[in-house]
Amino acid sequence: MTVLGGCERGLTGHGHRVSPCWVLMLLASHLLVVLTAKPKTPGHTHLNSIRIDGDISLGGLFPVHARGNDGKACGELKKEKGIHRLEAMLFALDRINNDNELLPNITLGARILDTCSRDTHALEQSLTFVQALIEKDSTDVKCLSGGPPIITKPERVVGVIGASASSVSIMVANILRLFRIPQVSYASTAPELSDNSRYDFFSRVVPPDTYQAQAMLDIVKAMRWNYVYTVASEGNYGESGVDAFIQKAREDGDVCIAQSVKIQREPKPGEFDKIIRRLSENPNARVVILFASEDDIRRLLQSAKKANQTGHFLWVGSDSWGSKISPVLNQEEMAEGAVTILPKRQSIRGFDRYFISRTLDNNRRNIWFAEFWENNFQCKLSRHALKKGSGIRKCTNHERIGKDSSYEQEGKVQFVIDAVYSMAHALHNMHRELCPGKVGICPRMESINGTLLLKFIRNVNFSGIAGMPVVFNVNGDAPGRYEIYQYQIKNNTSGYKIIGHWTDQLHLDIKNMRWPGGSRHIPTSICSQPCRPGQRKKIVKGMPCCWHCENCDGYQYQADTYTCKMCRFDKRPNENHTDCQPIPIVKLEWSSPWAVIPVLIAIFGIMATLFVVVTFVRYNDTPIVKASGRELSYVLLTGIFLCYATTFLMISTPDVGICSLRRIFLGLGMSISYAALLTKTNRIYRIFEQGKKSVSAPRFISPASQLVITFSLISVQLLGVCIWFGVDPSQAIIDYEEQRTMDPDRACGVLKCDISDLSLICLLGFSMLLMVTCTVYAIKTRGVPETFNEAKPIGFTMYTTCIVWLAFIPIFFGTSQSAEKMYIQTTTLTISVSLSASVSLGMLYMPKVYVVLFHPEQNVPKRKRSLKAVVTAATMSNKFNPKGGLRPNGEAKSELCESLETQALASKQTYISYSNHAI
Repeated sequence: MTVLGGCERGLTGHGHRVSPCWVLMLLASHLLVVLTAKPKTPGHTHLNSIRIDGDISLGGLFPVHARGNDGKACGELKKEKGIHRLEAMLFALDRINNDNELLPNITLGARILDTCSRDTHALEQSLTFVQALIEKDSTDVKCLSGGPPIITKPERVVGVIGASASSVSIMVANILRLFRIPQVSYASTAPELSDNSRYDFFSRVVPPDTYQAQAMLDIVKAMRWNYVYTVASEGNYGESGVDAFIQKAREDGDVCIAQSVKIQREPKPGEFDKIIRRLSENPNARVVILFASEDDIRRLLQSAKKANQTGHFLWVGSDSWGSKISPVLNQEEMAEGAVTILPKRQSIRGFDRYFISRTLDNNRRNIWFAEFWENNFQCKLSRHALKKGSGIRKCTNHERIGKDSSYEQEGKVQFVIDAVYSMAHALHNMHRELCPGKVGICPRMESINGTLLLKFIRNVNFSGIAGMPVVFNVNGDAPGRYEIYQYQIKNNTSGYKIIGHWTDQLHLDIKNMRWPGGSRHIPTSICSQPCRPGQRKKIVKGMPCCWHCENCDGYQYQADTYTCKMCRFDKRPNENHTDCQPIPIVKLEWSSPWAVIPVLIAIFGIMATLFVVVTFVRYNDTPIVKASGRELSYVLLTGIFLCYATTFLMISTPDVGICSLRRIFLGLGMSISYAALLTKTNRIYRIFEQGKKSVSAPRFISPASQLVITFSLISVQLLGVCIWFGVDPSQAIIDYEEQRTMDPDRACGVLKCDISDLSLICLLGFSMLLMVTCTVYAIKTRGVPETFNEAKPIGFTMYTTCIVWLAFIPIFFGTSQSAEKMYIQTTTLTISVSLSASVSLGMLYMPKVYVVLFHPEQNVPKRKRSLKAVVTAATMSNKFNPKGGLRPNGEAKSELCESLETQALASKQTYISYSNHAI
C-alpha cells in the first residue's frame, strides 16, 4: 500500500517544490530499511518494544525510561510515569478482550514502545507503526535457491495511544498524520495540539492547558491576586502552558505578569538561584505560576529555601506538580500553601488489584517489568550483577508489590485506560457500521481507513473507567475537569487536600484553605494598592493591573474607576469626591455685620430726614423755610429719604419684586436729590449771570418752573429704567461663579438680582452726571456770598459727595474677585448712597433746623429789596472785597452793603430772605 494522498499537496504544478511531508517520508523509508532487514516471528519481543498479537493492533508510547545523559538515549527507569501507565494499557486491553459486548470476537493487539522521554527518540521508535503502510520493492531480492523471498508483513497499527509529554506527541503527530493514523494521548496537554489544521489526527482524553490555564487564572482571581510571576520549563508543555495563561490573563485584563522566567532544558549550575533572585525583585508579586517538570519544581523549591524565602512565595502549580510527593520531599515548609491542579480523576481499584498481583512469572509480556522489579525492591535478579559490599540483595521472586514496597497509583492511569477504551469504542462503532450483523473482522475492516476511524473516535461518548463521560470536541480535546489541591501542614502532618474543582467554572472552598504559617488570611499579591474613594486609577502603560492613584481635586468627582469629571456648575464634590452635592445658596442676611452697619446708618438717616421734614412742615411759613425754597427742599428731602430706604432693598432677599424695586429706586433717590440741587445751583448761577448784564430777571426761576425742570431731569432716569425693563425683565438669579473659590468646600451660590457691574454703572450713571454737573455749577457760583444764596453749602456738599464716590469706585470694583464680593460691594454701595444723602442732609438742612429750633429770633422777616439792589449788592461786594467769599460760613460784606443794611448786618448775623426778592 502506498501513502501519497497526504503529500500530494506538497508538489507544485511543475514539481519543483518539495514538501516537508516528502522529507519525512523519505526519512521514514530509510529508517524502515533497518527495522525490516530480517523477518520477525509473531510474539517476538523487540528491543525497547512490546508486541501483543491481535486481530487489530494499537500502538503505545510511554516514557518507560527517563532522558539519557552522556549521549545515551535512555536513562533510569520511571516507575510511575512509565511502568504504571504502560501496565494501565495492558490492563485495558485485557478488559476489552474479555468483554463480550465490546468488539465481540475481535482481539486487540498492541505494539508498545519506550519514548525514553525524548522527542527525537520517540520519532525514531514510532516509525515502527508505519512500516506496514509502506510498500517495499522486493524485485531485486532473490533467494540462493532462485525462488522468491518470503518476507513477513509487519502488523499494521491502526491507532496509537500516547504519548505522554507534549513535545513527544507533537513530534510523533507530525509523522502519524502523514499515514493517517489516529492518535489519542493520555497526558499531553499543550495548547498547540488543539490546532486541528496541523494536528488533525491527534486527540486526547485530558483537557488542554488552555482549560488548565483558565482554571489557574480563575484561582488567581478568586484569591484577588493580580500581579504574578510565571515560570516554565523549556519545551512545549511549559512554554505553551505559560503562553496560554498569559493570553488568558491579557484577555481578562485583571491579572498582570510581573515577569516570565524560562528554565533551560539543561540548567547551568546556579541557574535556579538566579531565578529565585529574579522572582524576589518585586516584593509585591508573591504568586508564582508554574508550568514546569517535577525535577525543575523540586530544584526551584530548594533554591527558594536556600535563599531563606520560606513563606514568601505562593506557588500555583499545573498538573505536572499535581499531588506528587517528589517535588516537596524534605522541603515541605517551602511548599506550604501551594495550590496545584490535576485533571479530575479517581483511583481505579481494579487496576490496583491487577498491578499488585503482577509478578515476574505472570507478567513476562512486559519486557521492562524485570527492571522495574529490581528497582522497586532494591534487589538484583542476576547473581553476577551483585557487587560485594554494595548492600543489594538478590531478588527471590517472592516479593510482592504493595507489601514489600510502597505503592500508590499514578495519576494518569485513569486516562490511559480511557484512551484505550476510546479507541476500542470507535472500532466497535466502525465495525457495526461496516460489518452489520457480522461477527469478527469482515473484509471491509481488513484495511482500516484512518480518516474514517478518526471520525468515529471524535464521535464517541461513553462513561470512562471512573464513571466520567469521555467525549471529544471538534479539535479532539476532552472537556476541562480539574480538581484543585492545596499542600497544607497541620499538626506536623503535611499533605495535599482537595479544596475545590473546576468544570468550566471554579468552585473553591476558601474557608478550608491554609497559608504559610497556618494562617487562614489570604496573602496578597497585587501590583498597586486600591485607590481610596475620590481617587482615579492612572494605568501604567502595558500593565493594566498597575496604576497610580490620582486625586479628583477641585470641583472634580470620581465618575468611575478611571475617570474624574467636573461637577455641574451648581454642584460641588462631597467630602471624599465620590459624588456631587448642591452648592449652598447664600445671601446677605439681616444679622450679618455687613448688613447691620448699613441698616443702622439708614435708620438714623431716615429718622433725621423725617425730623427735618417734620420741622419744615411745622415751620413751613417761616422766613428760613421759605428762603430755602420749600418746593425743591421737599423734593430734595424725598430723594434723601429714598437714598436711605434703598439700603433695605439692597439687603432684602432677592426676588422678582425686590429686584424690580432695586432697579427703580437705587438710582431714583440720587437722581431726585441731584436734580433738585442742580436746579438750585443753575437758578442761582443764571440769576447772578443775568444780573451782570441787565436788571431783568432770567426766565424759569419761579417755584413751578423749578419743579418742572427737576421732574424733567428725574423722568430721564425713569425712562431709562423703563427701557431696561422692556429689554431685560428683572429677575433673581443664583450666581455660582461669584464665590466659586479654589476650595470647593468654601464655594457658595449667591442669590442676587441680575444687575451686573456694568448695569449698575449705567443705573447710577445719570445720577453721577447730575452730581458732576451740579458740582460744576457749585464751583461757578462759589463767588456769590452766603449773605445772598446757598451756593457755598451746596458747593461743600458736592465736593464731599464727589470724595465719597471717588472712594466708592476703587473699593467696589477692586473687590470684584474677592470671595466676599457680595458683602463688600453691597455694604460699600449702601453706605456710599447713605453718606451722600447724609452729606446733603447735614450741610444743607441741619444749620437751618438748628436756627429754626434754637434761634427763632433770627427766623424773622427782613426788609425787602429789589432784585436789582440784591444783585448790585452782591456784585459790588465781590468787587470791593474779593476775599469775602473765603470768610467763615461764606460771609461777604462791603461798605456798600453795610451802609444799606447797617441795622441788618450789625452783628454779622443778618439773614437776607431770598424768597422775598423772588430770586
